Amino acid sequence: MVYLALVATVLSLVFWVYVLFDVIGSESERVRLLPKTAWAVIVLLLPKIGPAAWFLLGRPPRDRKPVEGPMGSSSPFPEYDHPGRARASTAEEDEAFLRQCRERAEEQRARARELQAREERERLERRRGQREEGLEQGERGADEDPTEPAP
Repeated sequence: MVYLALVATVLSLVFWVYVLFDVIGSESERVRLLPKTAWAVIVLLLPKIGPAAWFLLGRPPRDRKPVEGPMGSSSPFPEYDHPGRARASTAEEDEAFLRQCRERAEEQRARARELQAREERERLERRRGQREEGLEQGERGADEDPTEPAP
């Protein structure tokens, strides 16, 4: 019998804490009958009656999300089911959007090819310049007498 009283006390305490957090976490505009702070005071001061009154009279109604059937969403592409997503209203608009995307991708590819070609030209010019410098230094070195000090 003592265990039953202990279990009931623990369950009552857990329910009271849950309801207190539920009151605090609720939106003030949606709480029914009394202001949110009044409900918090009632739940705090009346630990047995307050939570029951909150559930019966004050708790805001929960929005029920529609339960989908076993087939899932009606769209074959669930990423399109997001509310507020911009969608093409006609097939022509959809094609125009896709064409614009393809054109933009081609422009980006062309710019990338130009950039790579420019970098390659610069790299080749640097190598050519380094080779020419090496040849000039080699020619100077061959013309000079190694026994004479450099000026």
